[in-house]
Amino acid sequence: MPFDVVAQQPKLLYLLQGVAAFAAVVSLVLLALHRGPARRRAAALLLLAPALLLLTIGLVLPGLRTLALSFTDSAGDTWVGLDNYAWMFTDPRALVALRNTLVWAVLVPLASTALGLLYAAAVARSRCRTVALSLLLAPMALSFVGAGVVWKFVYAYRPAGAEQIGLLNQLVVAFGGEPRQWLVDSPWNVLFLIVAMVWTQTGFAAVLLAGAIGAVPAELTEAARLDGASPRQVFRRITLPSIRPTLLVVLLAQAIGTLKAFDIVRAMTGGQFDTGVLAHAMDDQAFRYGETGRGAALAVLLFLLVVPLVAHRLRTRRRTG
Repeated sequence: MPFDVVAQQPKLLYLLQGVAAFAAVVSLVLLALHRGPARRRAAALLLLAPALLLLTIGLVLPGLRTLALSFTDSAGDTWVGLDNYAWMFTDPRALVALRNTLVWAVLVPLASTALGLLYAAAVARSRCRTVALSLLLAPMALSFVGAGVVWKFVYAYRPAGAEQIGLLNQLVVAFGGEPRQWLVDSPWNVLFLIVAMVWTQTGFAAVLLAGAIGAVPAELTEAARLDGASPRQVFRRITLPSIRPTLLVVLLAQAIGTLKAFDIVRAMTGGQFDTGVLAHAMDDQAFRYGETGRGAALAVLLFLLVVPLVAHRLRTRRRTG
């Protein structure tokens, strides 16, 4: 089909206008860079302007809108004050979601960081370090939904006497036990969901910690061994203090990611059987039950829980940098 210049003229005009605007901005920036510190600051602001504009439109304004909606009713029209926040701390389901979120935020970072540290210490100075870390990092290639589906099959249940398709129940039956519905019994089902999250995050912790352990000066560990320190003492008194900043960064990153946990819960239980978390409850209230105000209040609470961790992480990075 031949190219019709007349028909495409409006599009070509828009393209030319965009190119001209881009060229004008670049010219202004280059001109400012050659005109002293004040002009350079103006150029820096000009370069930052698009990013600041996008952040304002995509983050600041929606955040303020969510804060305003948290004080309104289910339709988002009538002002109800602190009713949504009162509901959040009195409703049994909301309290279960808050409890589960706090359990996730404590157990997932500690478990994944501890396992990653042990694994990193075992392979940090070995010849097969790259292969070993790649194997542990492989689960991170899956999305959280994919990881949830994998572990849902691991916990799959069939009645006694039927062929078990779940790996865990197959092992239980092989040792003479009765199959169980692992994702139904509360509060243990929350721990089984946490296992799936730890499985995906341990590789991240191991890679960062292995790099930190590899950066510990060999002279320190050799001097400690010459002084008669055992491998355990070297690890506790030399390695751990040396990698403390990295440990803190890993713990904070895991905690921030865990507070926003949603996909695994949605894929494995759908928030049923007392396994809901704040992010899942927020989605249910806002989009499933049509309670816009309650969903916004849960979003604000989640934001307030994440902000101190983000601020602490930024302060730690600035200090270590």
